[in-house]
Amino acid sequence: MPDIYQGITSETMIIVMSIAIMLFSGFAMTRLTKLLHLPNVTGYIIAGILIGPYCLKLVHPSVIQGMDFMADIALAFIAFGTGQFFKFSVLKKNGPKVIVITLFEALLSSVLVFIVTFFILRLNIEFSIVISALAMATAPASTLMTIKQTKSKGDFVDTLLQVIAIDDVVALTAFSITISIAFAKSSNGISFSSVMVPVLLNIVCMLLGGLFGWVLKFLISSKRSNDNRLIIAIAVLFSFCGICVALEISPLLGCMAMGMIYVNTAKDDKLFKQLSYFSPPILLLFFVRSGANFNLGTLFQTSSSIGATPLIVIGILYFLVRIAGKYLGSFAGSAIVKKDRKVRNYLGLALIPQASVAIGLATLGARTLGPGMGDALQTIIISVSILYELIGPACGKFALYKTGSYSENIDEVVPVSETDKHQKSQVEILIDQIQEIQKTLPEHPQATSEEEQAFNEAAEEQYENFNYKRKRHFGRK
Repeated sequence: MPDIYQGITSETMIIVMSIAIMLFSGFAMTRLTKLLHLPNVTGYIIAGILIGPYCLKLVHPSVIQGMDFMADIALAFIAFGTGQFFKFSVLKKNGPKVIVITLFEALLSSVLVFIVTFFILRLNIEFSIVISALAMATAPASTLMTIKQTKSKGDFVDTLLQVIAIDDVVALTAFSITISIAFAKSSNGISFSSVMVPVLLNIVCMLLGGLFGWVLKFLISSKRSNDNRLIIAIAVLFSFCGICVALEISPLLGCMAMGMIYVNTAKDDKLFKQLSYFSPPILLLFFVRSGANFNLGTLFQTSSSIGATPLIVIGILYFLVRIAGKYLGSFAGSAIVKKDRKVRNYLGLALIPQASVAIGLATLGARTLGPGMGDALQTIIISVSILYELIGPACGKFALYKTGSYSENIDEVVPVSETDKHQKSQVEILIDQIQEIQKTLPEHPQATSEEEQAFNEAAEEQYENFNYKRKRHFGRK
């Protein structure tokens, strides 16, 4: 037992203190990662490693074990949010081309990882197919953060966002199939029913998720207040997760289908912003807990349940081979559909980040595969995710710059006519350019995040409702 909990007999106090430490440490570490221009996820994982049972021991082990359900809830929010990028109107424009590119980059990275793990490192087949499926996943958060920071736009950005969205669907589908096969082989052996039943259950899960998304559209009407919209959305998500747990299937595909159906039928983006305002503490606790489960010492050991190769060797090879697969796959796919040369050459660099979805899937995989194989899978994915998040944003920004998606040259942002060059001084031209840029800025001088904006909109609506009810009340008098 950690020293700070000695003498404390109240379980409630232990739980509350542990959660408070997790929240504070996660927040504190993001102050450091912000200075280094790294995603918050990296800070959360590092904070979990530091306060976990393998380092400072500031969180009680019973709390870490008892928060196993956080994986399902956190992934439900992540998957539902990913569904918003599947707008049918957008996919119709470049849908077939994007699907070809996505299949090439996802499948090639998976195939290369499988070749290395199974044929070269001689790891067992269950572990090899599961980690190969995880190689497909890409972290949307890092890429979106980089795009927002640079205010990038254009064909490269549109293609990138669509590829990432479909990429995670492919990864979730592949993981659902491979984890079923791996579990069947490790328990009773592979049979037709042991593979097909989980696949059919996942299809049913997607259909049920789509139905929940359609129901959600009618439950959240324009007349609902913002707080009630949030309550209903969370209740629907939690209910769906409960059904999936009862059926012993992952809620990921269903939650993604729910978000996709909702955004296309309700034509409402505001709900996703409200959920993104509510979800940060939940996601923080999930990633801090994932870091707390990470034992750095096991990286230099072998796991008899998967093979004789040290985990650090598997992790390094996975890290390098996945990057090669993403780049070569996106290059080949873009060349086949005859995408622009800039998209073909640099799309793979923007697909390097891997954190949220992969860590969530690894957590579910660890729970399904058991202590030996599951712990090895989670250790490798968490360690390489930290590396990916260290280099991913920089590679993404470089790709955006090389494709001309954004520019730091003011003459490219606000072109100067030949007449102005001859008739005006450099100072006058600079003033004109600044004024032109100011016209494109939002009305409010203080920039706010989407979460803050959603909260402010909710507060304004509540204030307007309060004034309306007060006027009616006094009017009656």
